[in-house]
Amino acid sequence: MDLYVIIQLILISIVATTAMTWFSFAMSNQFQELYKETVLLSSIISQLNLKISAESKRTWGWIIHYAIGFLFVVGYHIIWIKDVLSVSPLSALILGVISGAIGIISWMILFNITNHQPAIDFRGYYIQLFFAHIIFAFVATLLYHITLMLLIVTKAYVTF
Repeated sequence: MDLYVIIQLILISIVATTAMTWFSFAMSNQFQELYKETVLLSSIISQLNLKISAESKRTWGWIIHYAIGFLFVVGYHIIWIKDVLSVSPLSALILGVISGAIGIISWMILFNITNHQPAIDFRGYYIQLFFAHIIFAFVATLLYHITLMLLIVTKAYVTF
């Protein structure tokens, strides 16, 4: 993987994760429930009894959230470059559904192994999480398509 692709994947993951996060925050506000992944990650970090400040726990919640988004985008990239799926709206939907299922299962496992049972509507959280991942996948797919074209042009005319 060259520098151009790494930059491409970082930028895509930042924008796609931000879009997903905005959706989760909007759903959290709309339904007056805690559907904010970063807040839930921070509360799980708090359960680990690490001797770090509350601000550090919040920061780590955000870092972990965006790092996971990056890993999803890397996975999508591998799927696309190996021609398992094409870069298309249909692949975005398929990847979103798969990512949503992975996200839900991961959160179930995380809540289980940490014995953390926040006072949230779990059913509602998992439903919104599923749709948040579909939004993530569509944004990532669209940006991948756009940046792929820009990457081709940039590689042709710019060198590092």
